[in-house]
Amino acid sequence: MAPDSVAPVSFPVPQENTPVHRRAVFSRSIRGIDSHHALAATDDIAIRARRRRKTDDDSLRLIDDLVNRPMDPMFSDSRLVHEHRSAVSIWFNRIVVFLICVGVGFAGSLFVQQLQSDPRKQVRQTLISQLEDRNDTITQLTGDVNALKTQVDDQSKRISGNVKSDTLIQDELVNGTVRVTGPGITMTLADPIAASQSDQSTSTRVGSSNNIRVVTDLDLQQLVSLMFGNGAEAIAINGNRIGAQTSIRKAGGHILIGMTAIESPYTIEAIGDKNVLAEQMGSRKLASLYDSFKKAGIYPQVSTSNSITLEAAVAGDIQYAERNK
Repeated sequence: MAPDSVAPVSFPVPQENTPVHRRAVFSRSIRGIDSHHALAATDDIAIRARRRRKTDDDSLRLIDDLVNRPMDPMFSDSRLVHEHRSAVSIWFNRIVVFLICVGVGFAGSLFVQQLQSDPRKQVRQTLISQLEDRNDTITQLTGDVNALKTQVDDQSKRISGNVKSDTLIQDELVNGTVRVTGPGITMTLADPIAASQSDQSTSTRVGSSNNIRVVTDLDLQQLVSLMFGNGAEAIAINGNRIGAQTSIRKAGGHILIGMTAIESPYTIEAIGDKNVLAEQMGSRKLASLYDSFKKAGIYPQVSTSNSITLEAAVAGDIQYAERNK
């Protein structure tokens, strides 16, 4: 046998001299671990002394650990025992971890979205939807009321055969209780921003001063008063007839004609002598008013028409004074 193939010298270890290997209770190699120490039979005295040695000397403890326990027990266990894992177990763990990560990410995105959402937005959308439904209902009921009034008037004429007096006709026109058709004018005005967005070719019309503002309910009231003062027999704003019981006011961020909200641009239609109304409501007769509108970035436009139709206004029952008999 070759010299390099000679087995190394080893010393058998008796059972009573087997070194003590301290392991954790959860160590997988606590059972069946073999000793890696070779001691001579004559070293039993040293072994007993080492086992029975009780001292608080830190240096001796360090030397004892370096000599007898050079490797951490947990690290030694991990080297001695190798757990065999199947491919199915590995992929199953990976899939479970992936699903957990996806679930956590989805839940986190929902949480962040909930934090960023405005809880009042849903309430506003609900209120807007309810308001639109109510406006549609009011419009439908108004049409029904006007149709019924027309039928009542026709039946009254057939039964009585009386012709309405000029005073009654004028009162109905002023009160806005009947549908009317005739010549007149149309005045259109809009907020400065809306006007510049609707007509890109006339962007120079935007006012240059610092007093730019939007059209207010007071502006509409003033224009309606001027039209009535100059002979207008019937007026409507954005299709809403102005009657004796119709108000022009601002509520919140909208202008209300009666109970109907309107937005820019505002179209004022007036039935009467179109030539007189166009002249009296033009920039020559109302120079100061047009100048104030121009400084605010508002530019009214007046046009004449041969036929304008205005529906009746929403009004309650009107009672006329009668002579006491």
